[in-house]
Amino acid sequence: MKALVTGASGGIGRDIALILSRMGYDLILVSRNTSKLEQVKKHMKTKVQIISADLSVEEECFALYEAVRGQDIHILVNNAGFGAFGYFWEMPLERELNMLNLNVRAVHILTKLFLQDFRKRDSGYILNVSSAAGFLPGPFMAAYYATKNYVLRLTEAIYEELRREGSHVHISALCPGPVDTGFNDRAGVRFALPGMPSFDVARCAVKGMFAKKVVIIPGIAMKLAYLGGKFLSEEALLRAAYSFQHKKKG
Repeated sequence: MKALVTGASGGIGRDIALILSRMGYDLILVSRNTSKLEQVKKHMKTKVQIISADLSVEEECFALYEAVRGQDIHILVNNAGFGAFGYFWEMPLERELNMLNLNVRAVHILTKLFLQDFRKRDSGYILNVSSAAGFLPGPFMAAYYATKNYVLRLTEAIYEELRREGSHVHISALCPGPVDTGFNDRAGVRFALPGMPSFDVARCAVKGMFAKKVVIIPGIAMKLAYLGGKFLSEEALLRAAYSFQHKKKG
């Protein structure tokens, strides 16, 4: 069996791939950075196929699917994504649209295409990497938080549709808080809280996926934060989110 992991050149995607390889899964690793994928490949215990693709381009999402659809793919991990920090009105529109294409459209396209195949054979796992940002509004990262809300709610809705029909296909959303990866450098922020090691997040993600959890929240601190947010009014939640986000300015 095989697992396909997008955004596999570093961070959570790389570590999920490493864990799955140690479990015996052959891998299809996808990223724009082929040289980094070659480095990642050296650490894997199983067979690895590398595919270079820019998934912010719709045609490349379909091309990726067509390139692998005949293979015995059992797991799809939609991990590719990025964030950007700044006032909404100052953020370059082109950068935001690129983010929407990668964080939302690519996840939507790949989830739909692979889910259709998984349902036909009635087996498989899909892990969509959302974020704790998916639970909240995100002043200073408005578009990014909105994309992660989309991924989370899409995944939850599909999960319930599959559950109601008695399907053996399972879908999960991974919702980590701060993680020690290159994400903050690309987004231009510094975390207000210490980040979890990406390998710990990946290990929690794989464990939760196989346990068939719909929402996977790594770490006690983020679980408590998630529960605490349920007791705040919308106005209080917005003020708290603004204050928290403001501390991320690098």
